Amino acid sequence: MTIALEVSHLVKRFGGLIATNDLSFTLNEGESLGLIGPNGAGKTTVFSQIMGELRQTSGTICYFGQDIGGLSTPERIAKGIGRTYQVPRPFSDLTVRENIRVGLMPDSLISMIFGRSDQSKENELGQSVGFSIRDLDKSASELAMGDLRKLELARTLATGARVLLLDEVFAGLTTGEISMISDLLKDLRRRGFTFLIVSHDLPAMEPLIDKAIAIERGTMIAEGVFSDVLANHDVRASYLGDTDVGS
Repeated sequence: MTIALEVSHLVKRFGGLIATNDLSFTLNEGESLGLIGPNGAGKTTVFSQIMGELRQTSGTICYFGQDIGGLSTPERIAKGIGRTYQVPRPFSDLTVRENIRVGLMPDSLISMIFGRSDQSKENELGQSVGFSIRDLDKSASELAMGDLRKLELARTLATGARVLLLDEVFAGLTTGEISMISDLLKDLRRRGFTFLIVSHDLPAMEPLIDKAIAIERGTMIAEGVFSDVLANHDVRASYLGDTDVGS
């Protein structure tokens, strides 16, 4: 299998604090990997380093065999890495369609400035995540959380992303919205997208992933099939709060 993303001996220090501690893992093309751990474990810090929003102290990050550690965030996006955020970040004063158009930059930026737009791409991307044509003309400020999650995905797909880093994609959703987003992600997987998923909603994440890694204080404590990771002694003690784990 082709390795899409390879993280090797990743370290991130903030002064005396080690946020990522010699972390290594691989993500194959078309695969879905779950990243779990308690609050403060360093999961979002890992995402930020992969995207170039934070630069690692040491270690390497390779994308399809290329070391991308020296690339800027826009350069990494241009290569096909996309990210959603735990708190959605739409342009609230723009419509759904206009938000998607921003993701189609740079060509769409010129269209926005001069009032020209080929709406076919925007329509296709919006409908691919479940928006109707009418929905695309709604203001982003009107959207419920489930639709904001859809918009985050549409904007990420608009950049041409092949590898999607999904940060707490189920956070704040109702049961019905979780089912909707889960079905959407399953469809994207069938279409060949590669996922790295962070989520505290373990039941929602489980059917979406091939394997999982668990980290604590930036250090990997377990890796493998999801059920095996959850059964791991250290994971139960640190992440699930299970104090009855034996010696």
